[in-house]
Amino acid sequence: MSLTLIIGTKTWSSWSLRPWVAMKEAKLPFKEIVIHLRQTDTRARILEYCPAGKVPILIDGRDMIWESLAILDYLAARFPEAKLWPHDFAALACARSVSAEMHSGFPDLRRELPMDIGADLPTPTLSPAATADVERVQAIWRDARSRFGGAGHFLFGRFSNADAMYAPVVTRFRTYNIPVDPVCAAYMLAVLSLHSMTEWYRAADEEQIE
Repeated sequence: MSLTLIIGTKTWSSWSLRPWVAMKEAKLPFKEIVIHLRQTDTRARILEYCPAGKVPILIDGRDMIWESLAILDYLAARFPEAKLWPHDFAALACARSVSAEMHSGFPDLRRELPMDIGADLPTPTLSPAATADVERVQAIWRDARSRFGGAGHFLFGRFSNADAMYAPVVTRFRTYNIPVDPVCAAYMLAVLSLHSMTEWYRAADEEQIE
């Protein structure tokens, strides 16, 4: 097995965090290549690996996979022993649905609460659309925890790709001190307590950002 994950600057790259944390939690060995974002040569460097021109990118031998959710699906199929999706059919259906919703939605949340790992910023005044996004995220977390969380700490009990998809949102809520209910606060704590998340935060803190 020879996996290479190409990611962006850890402080800002929410999409990169998703497969990275999943691979770490699944204990999959991989080589990491970081391309710093917001540089004059950023796009050119990414294009050296993938014509889509975006990170993250997973290279597995001769295979190349891009887009975070596609990478997570690939990893789940490639390494079924990692159990990156729930086994229960109803839980799987919900996990894939909420992951796809995160992948394609929440534009106002993304724009008004940009990822900034390690920062501690005052809660901004959000637009009605961004407020609705924040409320929808919390509704997703409460519903998954209520129906499928069981004795575990994550959305579907044990850590899954769904948690990887929502991990950047957890960091955003922390950065901007977004008020959340007790169920969501406990979920956020579980995600932030992951060894992989601690490692990502530490690496982000050590980045040389220009």
